[in-house]
Amino acid sequence: MTSEVVENEFEFYSKAEKYWKDVPATVDGMLGGYGHISSIDINSSRKFLQRFLREGPNRTGTTRALDCGAGIGRITKRLLLPLFKTVDMVDVTEDFLTKAKSYLGEEGRRVHNYFCCGLQDFIPEPNTYDVIWIQWVIGHLTDNHLSDFLKRCRAGLRPNGIVVIKDNMAQEGVIMDDVDSSVCRDLDVVRKIIHRAGLHLLAEERQENFPDEIYHVYTFAMR
Repeated sequence: MTSEVVENEFEFYSKAEKYWKDVPATVDGMLGGYGHISSIDINSSRKFLQRFLREGPNRTGTTRALDCGAGIGRITKRLLLPLFKTVDMVDVTEDFLTKAKSYLGEEGRRVHNYFCCGLQDFIPEPNTYDVIWIQWVIGHLTDNHLSDFLKRCRAGLRPNGIVVIKDNMAQEGVIMDDVDSSVCRDLDVVRKIIHRAGLHLLAEERQENFPDEIYHVYTFAMR
């Protein structure tokens, strides 16, 4: 649990904000120097997501998506805008959202809102989104804030909408990273938080073809 590794909540959040302010507003910056894995990541995410956009009567809609921890819009540009009519982005770093407006190009006109806010404080508009995509950012939230945020995401879904988390998973327990002030949780801890938020897991998948030296990455779909 994060309560065991996060000693000072205010410091945990402010240190992370400071870290990201110094990160270059590039794909390589967003991926911590692993920009070369972006295409593998996006292609796997697209396959994972499309199973929900294709299936029969409970098919997830394609009207509007929310990109959480969006950075400069890597996922918005390559995954969400090609599949959804409109996208909203939320990130704590204003410089990234400013950069997104040029990075996204012409298609960026279909991004309706750029919310500059930490997810611990962000409230998705109720009954609005078909997909809420949360990638490589849950480590910046304490357990309680993550659970509360997921509850707000649940309320933000349209009928048949889904919340997707894609993130690093520790082998065991919760590991603190002092460099970017984040935590990495194991699968069990993440599943418990999802359950606590009143969400039901629909699918879970391990990312393949990532470098051996990085954490295992898993994708979860829930509603």
